[in-house]
Amino acid sequence: MTATPPIPADTRALVAVDLGAESCRVSLLRWTGGAATVALVHRFPNAPRVAGGGLRWDLTAIESGLEHGLRACASLATEGIRSIAVDGWAVDYVRLDPHGHALADPFCYRDERTLAAEASLHRRIERQRLRDLTGVQLLRINTLYQLHADTLAHAEPSPWLNLPEYILSRWGAPPIAEWTNATHSQLIDLRTGEWSAELFAAAGAEIANAPRLVPPGTVLGKLSGPLAQLPALRDTLLIAPACHDTASAIAGIPAQGDDWAYISSGTWSLVGTLLDRPANGPAAAAENFTNLGAAGGKICFHKNVNGMWLLRQCMVEWARQGTDWTVEELVAAAETSQQPTGLLDVDDPDLMLAGDMPARIANQRHALGLPSLDVRAGNAPAVASLIFHSLAARYAAVLGRVAEHTGKRLTRLYIVGGGSQNRFLNRLTERPTGLQVIPASAESSTLGNFAIQLAALEQPDSTGVRAEDISRWAAQLTPKVASA
Repeated sequence: MTATPPIPADTRALVAVDLGAESCRVSLLRWTGGAATVALVHRFPNAPRVAGGGLRWDLTAIESGLEHGLRACASLATEGIRSIAVDGWAVDYVRLDPHGHALADPFCYRDERTLAAEASLHRRIERQRLRDLTGVQLLRINTLYQLHADTLAHAEPSPWLNLPEYILSRWGAPPIAEWTNATHSQLIDLRTGEWSAELFAAAGAEIANAPRLVPPGTVLGKLSGPLAQLPALRDTLLIAPACHDTASAIAGIPAQGDDWAYISSGTWSLVGTLLDRPANGPAAAAENFTNLGAAGGKICFHKNVNGMWLLRQCMVEWARQGTDWTVEELVAAAETSQQPTGLLDVDDPDLMLAGDMPARIANQRHALGLPSLDVRAGNAPAVASLIFHSLAARYAAVLGRVAEHTGKRLTRLYIVGGGSQNRFLNRLTERPTGLQVIPASAESSTLGNFAIQLAALEQPDSTGVRAEDISRWAAQLTPKVASA
């Protein structure tokens, strides 16, 4: 058992910023009565909109919301704020002018410009070569394809930063690419851990415009600009956590040992485990497992499985039929429903698409020769039960493959993200997997962000942080989440 970290001598507050594709959150960690407390101080909505010839993020709105959150934190934390770190969704980036300012609002990964870029790129470099070089699943949303889309659009070459690193730069940090976030770009050579000249050439992008790579837990300097004039923020450090929010979420799991797996459960379910080295053999590649950077020099080895997207898309259709359900209501009602006959193939490409999900589910059951199911709003609990049973079965199948690819004997399964609160799905998952299911925090990205900051502040002059130090802090912080 690893000892609980001591309370730091410097008990100023910490701030964690979590950029989400649906909402952004600013949270504050303070030391009260000899213990850490974490509160969500400001949450504001975020969504792409059509502008500038494509689907783009509103940088002005994001920066304004974050400034409001930081000012609120500074007002609360009269003891001062020691450090700030930013994590967020991966792959999207801001193109910069020579002064480090945004040339335009960044494209959203859902913009369809990458459809043509994907086809064009695969004519320049074979899919198998891409997989061998990166160990990352091939997704047209990745930064690699987006940079190639810039090339096809004859955009002027320019430096760029992914979104969390861009926000840090706006507050005074040098331009960097944090390693966990960079791996999701599909521009990192799996063998060297560095930017791949071959991949930049294939994309028609200039490797000289890529930012300097740094490990998670790197202290980047001090906050500057107008915010630094606030009393609480006059001596505040900027830290690169695991800037990829999934890597921060996994860092927030308070686990020791090597016998555990994870599911990051939300719109998608990311099902996998942490490794010391990548697993990129032919079988793992054929099954589209991915190897992404994790905090402490580890690898997130996982597979994307359809998740709560299925239920939420059903809820949209049922609302159109005049019946509004909450997720909590559906979970409770599903638990008392009869066990379904036959299960869904939750990873059927048709179930990844938006629009009339109940009809898509009914069509799949018909195609599989399963008994028909009333998918109207009045029978929503039965449909929800079918979704939950099907997800649990798929989780079990994928976790079996995880064990096979990694040689691990798994005994524990941590659930992070919003799905960690679905006790019914957690119980269903426990049965076929045979694993002890342990619900972790719904705000695990924030806790992981804080855990990495605290580990970095223990040794501010070092490069990066150790996995065991992050885990110690995560264990101390896990029960400390509240709302401001």
